[in-house]
Amino acid sequence: MKLLRILTISLLFILLSHAPILAESASMQSAAVNMTQAVNNFIAALSPEQRAIAILPFTDKRTDWHFLPTDMYARPGIRLKDLTATQSLLAHAVISSGLSQEGYIKATTIMSLEEILHDLEEKMDDEIPVRDPSLYFVAIFGEPKSNSTWGWNVQGHHISLHFTVVKGKMVATTPTFLGTNPAEVKSGPRKGLRVLAREEDMARTLLNSLDDVQKAKAKIIAEVPRDIFTSAQPRVKPLEGKGLSASEMNTSQRQILVALLEEYANTMPSSLSAARMKKIHKAGLENIVISWIGSTVREEPHYYRLQGPTFLIEYDNIQNSANHIHTVWRDFDGDFGADLLADHYKTAPHHQD
Repeated sequence: MKLLRILTISLLFILLSHAPILAESASMQSAAVNMTQAVNNFIAALSPEQRAIAILPFTDKRTDWHFLPTDMYARPGIRLKDLTATQSLLAHAVISSGLSQEGYIKATTIMSLEEILHDLEEKMDDEIPVRDPSLYFVAIFGEPKSNSTWGWNVQGHHISLHFTVVKGKMVATTPTFLGTNPAEVKSGPRKGLRVLAREEDMARTLLNSLDDVQKAKAKIIAEVPRDIFTSAQPRVKPLEGKGLSASEMNTSQRQILVALLEEYANTMPSSLSAARMKKIHKAGLENIVISWIGSTVREEPHYYRLQGPTFLIEYDNIQNSANHIHTVWRDFDGDFGADLLADHYKTAPHHQD
């Protein structure tokens, strides 16, 4: 009886000590299940001809991506424009399965900006790209099964979201690109709309909280780049580490930094954003560096990046008189599920699932 009590207490201790890990694993699995179900619902509604366009081999074109207008860069997958009303709803269910409510609102509002761009550019004499909120592509890579390794993405102008699911339990979520043009709608019924306002305003709040010495260290050069440094590279390495580290910030400044990181992470469902933030904290918040380039005044060209041991966030607002934002989150080892796949193939046969 005494032995049984000891064994019971020991088992409870083990379960309680591993509870956070088990909870995280369960929530990650839930995200994978939601994606798998949404994608299979979408596939079931497609014709055989449409499936041939939407579904590709796991390794085929999975790392091809960009944020240029659709007619300037060909995307894999099927266009929302070519779907019926029912199929389009199911495609949006797929998109929302990889995003939080906040993230889905951002993504669909970015799509809607194409109508505003069309109206603005229609007045110009120059040749302009095609602007259409339905010119976005959904692509599935591999077979979306509970025991398989597969992926999917949604791409188009200013949206490029990529997801990799490994054995129905683990999900990778980068690269994550969102952009806006215009960054702020200047006229018309939607005047004042700023889809990525917090990404800009919170970073400026952090910058303005710095003292002169901190600010001088954070501002690495004066001349802004033409765009984000990593562009649409399939894999990225850490950029030059100049800037101000979190170890040189006070408590309130670090709180602003964490809130800014969470703003980016919270584009994803809570389980996936929590995994992102956990990875950041594990690598050491004090190791994160903020680098600022350009003006500190709103509506003047500026750029910043947040870089830690495992990740890179880039933001710029440079083009169109500083009214055109690009943001991207990259994982040095995790883009397109590289780290999850490496761990998986250490313990699994080296063949396509």
